[in-house]
Amino acid sequence: MSRVLPIPAPVPGPPTRWGGLPEVLALRRDYLGHLRHLQQRYGDVVHQRLLGLDDFCFFHPDHVRELLIAGHDGMIRWERATAVFADAHGQSVLVAEGPAWQRQRRLLQPGFSPQRVTGFVPLMVDAARRALERLPAAGVGSNEDRAEVLDFESLMTLLTMDVILRTLFSAGDGDAAVAETAWAVHELGKVAMGEMYVPVSAPLWAPWKRGKRRALRSLDGLIRGHLATRRAQARQGRPAPDDLLAMLMALRDERGEPLDDTALRDECMTTFLAGHETSAAALTWWGWCMAAHPDAQRHAADEVDAVLGGREPGAADLTRLPWLSLCIKETLRLYPPAPALFSRRTIQALDIAGLRLPRGAMLRLTPGLIQRDPRWFEEPEAFRPERFDPAAGHREIPRGAWMPFGAGPRVCLGSHFALMEITLVAAMVLQRYRLAPVPEAPAPEPVLNITLRPATPLRLRLMPR
Repeated sequence: MSRVLPIPAPVPGPPTRWGGLPEVLALRRDYLGHLRHLQQRYGDVVHQRLLGLDDFCFFHPDHVRELLIAGHDGMIRWERATAVFADAHGQSVLVAEGPAWQRQRRLLQPGFSPQRVTGFVPLMVDAARRALERLPAAGVGSNEDRAEVLDFESLMTLLTMDVILRTLFSAGDGDAAVAETAWAVHELGKVAMGEMYVPVSAPLWAPWKRGKRRALRSLDGLIRGHLATRRAQARQGRPAPDDLLAMLMALRDERGEPLDDTALRDECMTTFLAGHETSAAALTWWGWCMAAHPDAQRHAADEVDAVLGGREPGAADLTRLPWLSLCIKETLRLYPPAPALFSRRTIQALDIAGLRLPRGAMLRLTPGLIQRDPRWFEEPEAFRPERFDPAAGHREIPRGAWMPFGAGPRVCLGSHFALMEITLVAAMVLQRYRLAPVPEAPAPEPVLNITLRPATPLRLRLMPR
């Protein structure tokens, strides 16, 4: 049961004008900004009428956890969002609902356990080393003279792309193919964000869908090409490498049947897209937080030097880097890659904190706003990693106030994979470089296009250590 006071009835919210069209347009223009305005004006639960639908926004961690955990069986993800995602993901675990989702989640869970993803550490380290070795050669002189201004966001995007290609398929695809694939992922995110706010998408052959057609063709070709290669290797009797694709191909359902090619393609697509994009976004924002807070960066770099002594990190080192882990956790608080969860729709009436939600209601859950609420986080806009250290004397953070990976049965399947990858890459960057902002450049502006990214590519100064 929720620990907060019952929700007032009637639930406060903006007056309905033109069927709620102004609110829909505000959400499309600035989703997080509009919801932040609603919370500040109306409180922890806000009701809107949007084009004939009852729409409820929840901003208290207890309410959100209650909905995601106790209310799980009474909700589905918003059908329009899943339809948009299905264009790329097919009917993967990300899109499926009900018994189909339960079956797929049960099959996939063992492959993403902490013990299993630990085996991918050498591949992650190898990909990070390759990416960092490709950076422009530093000149001679002092560290300041040898600084390189780089597109740090692009560097992290291509690096995490290489990581997921190697962990999923045991192969890189070359710089040109990786760059094209990174573009395709970014393009699909932008298009999907716009398509959420129209009742039906235009057909793919429409002239203005040229970018989406190219992006889908590129990603589908990548996935199906690797599947065909793996099938051919199996026919030749060659042993399969120990990667995520091998795990997916070895799965058997309750009848002993393997995944067919369509199901394999869909699960590979979701693993590829989710495993790359969120880590790239997190590392991009981590780089900015380090550059903007040199004392925190210096502490993290000293810790990395003391623990690793110049060698590459291994799985056993992850728990020996507590300050770096706190910095990552604080980055995920300020800039969660997925600050807004899939909207839900009730499939039956739900009771929460004294409020009865009608069947068919829309529910909006926004961890990115909860994680900047001053009730749960002192100085919520400040970068203060020590707030997560119980020994530092800070007040306890309520459960549900920090959940960058969601909560409940649909909590992110790849959370262990992501945290391991982010920590390893961050440690290897700090071993080699000091990060600093570009002089006179403004702070990056977060923009939501499915994931949270800077409005313009994040450029940083990298100075060899």
